[in-house]
Amino acid sequence: MEISNVIKQKKKEEEMEVDEILAMLEKVKDASHGDVYFYSYQGFWIHDFDLKGIISFQTQFEARDDDILLASCPKSGTTWLKSLVFAIVNRAHHNCATYSNNNNDSPLFTTNPHNLIPFHASSDFTSSTENMKPRLLSTHNPYPLLPPSIKSSGCKIVYICRNPLDLFVSLWYYNHKFWGDNEPHHLEEQFELFCKGIHIFGPFWDHILGFRKASLEMPHKILFLKFEDLKRDGVFFIRKMADFLGFSFSAEEENRGIPQEIEKLCSFEHLKNLDVNKTGKQSFGPSNSSYFRKGEVGDWVNHLTPEMAKRGKKLIQEKFEQSDITFEF
Repeated sequence: MEISNVIKQKKKEEEMEVDEILAMLEKVKDASHGDVYFYSYQGFWIHDFDLKGIISFQTQFEARDDDILLASCPKSGTTWLKSLVFAIVNRAHHNCATYSNNNNDSPLFTTNPHNLIPFHASSDFTSSTENMKPRLLSTHNPYPLLPPSIKSSGCKIVYICRNPLDLFVSLWYYNHKFWGDNEPHHLEEQFELFCKGIHIFGPFWDHILGFRKASLEMPHKILFLKFEDLKRDGVFFIRKMADFLGFSFSAEEENRGIPQEIEKLCSFEHLKNLDVNKTGKQSFGPSNSSYFRKGEVGDWVNHLTPEMAKRGKKLIQEKFEQSDITFEF
């Protein structure tokens, strides 16, 4: 049999396997798009088109001890985290002294952060990371769905979470851009599902608490961050990430103000206004601009009704009351 036929046969078998798994899973219609469903897989909700990549990642990915994995629930500050970590880890290869002006040679000026640190399921993951040292990759997988090799290796994980109400509003907007709708709608329907934990890679509380528990058990391996803390004191957490990842700033770099320059380079306003993030597009559909809406803390107050806000606050309090995680309202 020709190699091309072998590949086609294997792909067909993989698709059949995914279809068989999906047929056994509980499903709920996604309120943001009528033809799409969420499937309950190992305790979390996913779309059918994500399952193959998740299974492949779980069963085939071999972590290296120097890998760096960025993890998050979608719309928690993933794009920002990618830009910060990329700038920290690769600063020796670029002219850090000019991070705040257009003479800078950082790839962040010409490449969207999602293309610099790809998701594990992206088509260019292997080719774009194979020669990286360290490899930088990202995932929205909850902690229980991570590959065993990541958990058992020296791979470092940086996790970011966000106030769930802001997460919801950001996800609501992004969903409509992803599916090509001009105006967001179905706010109440999507919020109802969100409060039940039915959203991409939800429930949000299990996603956040899973990584928090693991970070407390393995603080040398997992750094747990909050979006709001990064907004409040970016330079402090840039230093913290650098120390955690083994890329601490030298005294000379501190004197040159490199942590502050990285904060400027990766600021929401700066990244949003770069041409690549205003006009570019991802290979799987969404425009680069869809990753840059407001980047604010507390924008949920402009979208949720008082009744929705009350319900959301109560739910968050109940789900996190046994943990050390708090969110301001």
